[in-house]
Amino acid sequence: MKPLTEHDIRASFVNSTKGEAKRMHVPRDLGERPWDDLDFLGWTDPAAPDRSYLVTELEGRLVGIALRRAAQAGRARKTMCSWCLTTHSGDGVSLMSARKAGKSGQLGNTVGVYVCADLACSLYLRGKKSAGPGSRFKESLSLDEQVERMTSGISAFLGRVNS
Repeated sequence: MKPLTEHDIRASFVNSTKGEAKRMHVPRDLGERPWDDLDFLGWTDPAAPDRSYLVTELEGRLVGIALRRAAQAGRARKTMCSWCLTTHSGDGVSLMSARKAGKSGQLGNTVGVYVCADLACSLYLRGKKSAGPGSRFKESLSLDEQVERMTSGISAFLGRVNS
């Protein structure tokens, strides 16, 4: 992913008002992010841990969505991320919901997906971050094919947000 600026990020959100995008906490370490290893930028709001954000490129333009993390019920079993297929124990995977864009979202409609709570899917795929022993299974797909599968899942989710 190419490095992003704060302005790029704030202007990309499709399911937030301009005021909400202006008030959101954007990561201060944008210059230090491992951009070459990221397929999307994802982060959790430090002032509100139940809020997360995702920005990616879709069809040649940046698209950002605001996400809400569902309350966890203290799971003891392992759960798998829908995008990168990394398994996590406890609360490492969360149900993230996004308000739909446009009129549908104004009416309160949302869509959801189970994903890595820290939105570090790109780093898990590349082995730059670990969720512990047994969290990644050996696949016959190449890294490029795994990235394509993940980005296709993200694109499908964004399509549901925009529909």
